[in-house]
Amino acid sequence: MATNSRTLEFTLLSAEGLHIRGKPADKNVFAVVRADSIASHTTATATATGSNGSLSWKETFSVEVGAHARCMTIEVKCRTGAGERDVGVARIALSDFLGGSVPEHKLQFLCYRLRDWDGRENGIVNFSVRVVAPPPHDGGAEDDCAPSLGGVVTGIPVWRNESSTSSMSNV
Repeated sequence: MATNSRTLEFTLLSAEGLHIRGKPADKNVFAVVRADSIASHTTATATATGSNGSLSWKETFSVEVGAHARCMTIEVKCRTGAGERDVGVARIALSDFLGGSVPEHKLQFLCYRLRDWDGRENGIVNFSVRVVAPPPHDGGAEDDCAPSLGGVVTGIPVWRNESSTSSMSNV
């Protein structure tokens, strides 16, 4: 994975087979998407609509992925009379869709199994993701000082011999 941060176009599509205590979770369901990194966390929230165990979001948002991010987390939750309940979570390695055989700017459709906090399977979440192309570089003045090839530069110190120059000026 490259060392630069990236912006992902993330579309939460749908979920199916969600349950809370054995009952279908089909009302007041929402998802929180996070791109985990050492420096920052990006959070986006989407509320689902649907019934019969199949939920639909079709909500697109941008997620900033820091240079040190290694995974994304999708948490599906449900609002109940007693507050928010966790339905399931999926932790997705960024290497699953970054730096692989598919070019990053291509749209990829993925589905992941959700697990509850006890580790039991609890539904599936479907989403699409692609890397947003960086804005075109304007080639401003800061490029004049930047090395054209990049990489490491090695310098060799050169000392001027003051004794030989001073003796020549006296002649």
